[in-house]
Parts: sequence; structure tokens; C-alpha cells
Amino acid sequence: MKYHFVVNRRARSGKGNKIWEAIKGKVAKMPIDWQVHFTEYRGHGIKMVRELTSTEEEITIIAIGGDGTVNEVVNGIVNFDKVTMAYIPAGSGNDFARGLGLTANPLKALDVIINKRPVKNLDVGEVKRAGKVRKFAISTGMGFDAAVAHQVAVSKWKHFFNRIKLGKLTYVAIAIERLFNDPTFTMEVYLDEEEPMIFHHTYFAAMMNSPYEGGGFKFCPDAKFDDGYLDIMVAADMSKPQVLIALPKSFKGNHVNTSGVHIFRCKKVKFITEKPVVIHSDGEALFLRDEVEGRVLPGILRTIVG
Repeated sequence: MKYHFVVNRRARSGKGNKIWEAIKGKVAKMPIDWQVHFTEYRGHGIKMVRELTSTEEEITIIAIGGDGTVNEVVNGIVNFDKVTMAYIPAGSGNDFARGLGLTANPLKALDVIINKRPVKNLDVGEVKRAGKVRKFAISTGMGFDAAVAHQVAVSKWKHFFNRIKLGKLTYVAIAIERLFNDPTFTMEVYLDEEEPMIFHHTYFAAMMNSPYEGGGFKFCPDAKFDDGYLDIMVAADMSKPQVLIALPKSFKGNHVNTSGVHIFRCKKVKFITEKPVVIHSDGEALFLRDEVEGRVLPGILRTIVG
């Protein structure tokens, strides 16, 4: 078994590099066959992992970075049956780690990955828009949550809050700003083969494989990585003060009984909007679209957990 470390050194304003520097000495002393790969630009992880997993060799890929790094690894895997994935969190949001209950201590994480190797088969989501397909480990959203994810990625405040270990505040501050600046829209939602549901004055809709997105918002508290379903949340027909009240509640999942918050479960979903809106996949920006389809790929991602 060969171990490939895929490291985003720029994650969380350089924390990815600090974590690699903290563990590389211990890795070098372990009786394992290993190699490290550093991502240098957006999409580089997909390209590297595609090359690593295009053979019949069984390997373990250890992602060190944020949720975007996880997304690139998942989208790069060619032969899922030959790959085991592991993750050492180094991002601002870390919703993949949060949803799985992974340790934030890199040395403890390394010990679990190399010596204990508790493995689960996790579901992966897949989103299709305008003929293009992208996998997601955590969530894909349209509207308000995607706009927040887009702006967080380029925000000058992200670096500041990360340095003082309050990265979550970046999401909160930008969420409030986008709430008052972004218009709502009408959306049709198709679950599996059912008739469409129409939502007016929609803020956002998300298809979720994890309970969390956006740096700890527990939008779908009952979502599980291994249940063979996507959980869907739609926020619509709410006043902006109602949304402001619901947002802090969502950190603990207490927003679910709020009027205007709708939660469903399905294997396939389609969102159609009256106009193109912003989209994200695991926090990574995608082009504006007015129609997306999502589905769950049950149990294809063999992952070290615990």
C-alpha cells in the first residue's frame, strides 16, 4: 500500500503548510511507502489525483487542506474501488471533518490513518449542470449559500479572521452582507420522480451529504454520509429578519421548525430557477446556472474515519 499526501500549503492562510511541516518528520520515520504532492493552483488536485488513480494499484490518498481540497481529491479519483481516502483538516470551514467527527490534531490524525485505519464506505453526491458533472463530498447549493461561499473565497477578512483563529466569523459577516444585498427568486424543486414543488422568494436551496456546510451551519441535522440519500434544504418565503433569526439557530440545527425552512430527503433532485443564480460545490464556485440536477452515489468513497 502506497500513501500519497495531497497538500494545499495555502489552506487557511498557510496552515496547510504548517501541518505538513509538523507531521513530515514523523511520516519519514514510519515504515511506509509514501510520497507528497503539493497543489499549486485551483484544480491542480483533481489533475494530480486523476493521474495517481488511473492505474490498478491500491493506494491511500491523504488530503491536507480545506473542504475544497477534499472536493478536488474526490473529483480526481478514477478507480474508487482501488482508493482509500483520508483527511487531515487544515481549512477555514472543515465541514467534512466536522460531519465525520475527525480529530483536528494532525499527529493524532496521522496515527489513526496509518496505524488504526477504521474505514467506512461513504456516499458521494454528483451535480450536473449544462452537461458538466462535478462530485461533492459535503454539499452543493444554489443562491444565498453559494454567494457566501464565493465571497468567502476572495474575502480580505478571511485571512484576518484565520490568523486570530476565528475563521467562522468570515462566513457570518459575509452571510449578513449577502442577505441584504441579494435578491430572492422563484424555484421549482423535483424530488426523485415526484411532481415539482414551487417556492417563491427563495433565498437558497442545498443538496447535502453532510449535516454541515458553510463553516458549521448545521442546515440538515439528520443528513448522514452513508445512508444512500441526499438531504435537501430550501429556505423560502421568509422575511429578512426571520432569516437573521434562523441563521444563528442553524449552528445547532435548531432552525428546522422555522416557518419557511423546508427539509426533504431523496436520491435524485432537480432545481430550476427563474434566472441564473450562483452555485457552489463543497464551497467551490461554479458558473451561474438556472438548472442543476443532483444524485447520490451510494458508498463509493472508502474513507478512513474515527
